[in-house]
Amino acid sequence: MMTRTGSDNRLRAIRRCAALLMLLVAAVPAAGAQSLYMPRSVQKAFAKGTRTRDGRPGSAYWQNRGRYTMSLTTSPPNRNVSGSERIMYVNNSPDTLRQLVMRIIANIHKPGAQRTRSAGADYLTSGVHIDAFTVNGKAQPWTGRDGFTVQGVGLPAPLLPHDSVALTVDWHYDVSKQSGREGAIDSTTFFLAYAYPRVSVYDDVNGWDVTPFDDGLEFYNDFNDYDVTVNVPANFLVWGTGTLLNPGEVLQPAALERYQASLTSAQAITVASAAELRAKAVTAQHPMNAWHFRTSNVSDVTFALSDHYVWDAGSVAVTDGARPRVSVQAAYNDTAADFRHMVGYASHALSWLSRNWPGVPYPYEKTTVVEGFAGMEYPMMVNDESYADTLFSRFVAEHEIAHSWFPFYMGINETRYGFMDEGWATTLEYLIGQADVGPTRAATLFKQFRVARWIADPQPASDLPIITPNVGGNNAYGKPALGYLALKEMLGDAVFRKGLHAYMERWNGKHPIPWDFFNAFNDATGQNLDWFWKSWFFDNSYIDIGIASVARARGGYRVTLDNIGGMPAPVDLVVTYSGGPADTLRQTSAIWKANHRRAVVGISTRKRVESVALAGGIWMDADSTNNRRTVGP
Repeated sequence: MMTRTGSDNRLRAIRRCAALLMLLVAAVPAAGAQSLYMPRSVQKAFAKGTRTRDGRPGSAYWQNRGRYTMSLTTSPPNRNVSGSERIMYVNNSPDTLRQLVMRIIANIHKPGAQRTRSAGADYLTSGVHIDAFTVNGKAQPWTGRDGFTVQGVGLPAPLLPHDSVALTVDWHYDVSKQSGREGAIDSTTFFLAYAYPRVSVYDDVNGWDVTPFDDGLEFYNDFNDYDVTVNVPANFLVWGTGTLLNPGEVLQPAALERYQASLTSAQAITVASAAELRAKAVTAQHPMNAWHFRTSNVSDVTFALSDHYVWDAGSVAVTDGARPRVSVQAAYNDTAADFRHMVGYASHALSWLSRNWPGVPYPYEKTTVVEGFAGMEYPMMVNDESYADTLFSRFVAEHEIAHSWFPFYMGINETRYGFMDEGWATTLEYLIGQADVGPTRAATLFKQFRVARWIADPQPASDLPIITPNVGGNNAYGKPALGYLALKEMLGDAVFRKGLHAYMERWNGKHPIPWDFFNAFNDATGQNLDWFWKSWFFDNSYIDIGIASVARARGGYRVTLDNIGGMPAPVDLVVTYSGGPADTLRQTSAIWKANHRRAVVGISTRKRVESVALAGGIWMDADSTNNRRTVGP
């Protein structure tokens, strides 16, 4: 029996303990609220209500946009391109803009421009020349001449919130002889990317995007509407972003009939052969033909032109619904044997990616793969090299086409956060590769091209946190892809798909930042994954798992693993028994949730274990010397 005095003392002790526990709990940051580092500019965006902590655009979210009406004229082999455009720019922000920041990306070719690599004579040009500039119909001096790829332009009157301004720009430049992302592929084949002055992004997190293009990192653009006419001489074909509005005006009847048939054909049709182009039997025979394209709500437009490239085209269904088929086109030199299969490769990629991963139907009406030198993606356009190995040609094309969703559908800031687009394209490249060539071959290719270089490269930049802005290379490609794939395995396909689709539905056509992605995934899956995001994306981590010990335990053995590198990667335990076959015990990243540095895995068996070894698969281990333990009798 408990006396009253003893009971009171115990009650007071319990109350003191409860109060202390409440203080301790209050001192711990709320899960998912403060556990991930967040820059002050991002904190301010959440405070202003433009973004929410459940990963949605806030009630105060806004983004600016423009309507571009443009004419480009060129006559190869003359490398001059002249342009004229009207931009109606709408300020949807709550801020008064006293200047505009313009991007003149082709100025990367100008001597003195900031570049990540050396530039030879064939790369350099005199840059972009602004011939005329007006604001709301009034001529104005162009004030940003020395800014190279980013130039500030003053406004005669402030642009008020929810108001618009009309700009006109006339300009000219020479395409570079050395072709990369853009330029002269040969003397009469040009790839016209970034060929026009544009208004830079003004957003709710960082204001004006003033990061210069350095020919290394990539891009960040608003979603705009485009109406573009490309003027070229007779016998030149033009391929570009958007719908060709006037095929009947620029094509001769036989080529027009084949082009129109291709829009519903499941098989590739040669719209224009090299022999027909030599015979001048493809295009209208006017001195100049005006190819007219139009598209809406895209982040960029790109065009290619040639007087000798073969033109193949077909179409593919990307959904089981009533939506029209997607036009799939290829433009290439007749010597490129791999490109004769390109319509088939691209059709397969669009169908598979639409129906499987990411599992969102391709959002545009067409895609065109052009033979060039870039290995580069653009909305509805791809500029790819030709390879003797057709397997590798398909591999590259699938990666570039995967960018249709990331960054173009999602409006990602590639310059600042490359892992949000290249990381996803690399993930999708691996997943479709498994379907194409099987898991074993796909894993071999993935390790060879995406992982081995990072694991073998101990330079400090390789182990910077993935979240670090403006860092490309391993931090943009292989590392984040491994993280996404580890998350997919840990959550299972159904839950992972739920998180991915929630993020994409909430942010397509907008400008998500990493915290929107993390928060949307947490919210949609109903799980606090901050422990995972932190270790993979915010820490200076790499993959190195070792076996600390193997000890007998009730019902079998206990294996203690050390996460030396810090990344919560999945791992296989390969268990060898005395006198019997080995078992492989798969461990997902979940084993590191409680303690991201140490995990204990049980082996339930009555057999005697002789050894335990680790196998990482595509999650390659930086130090394999600690990956095997022999177990004594």
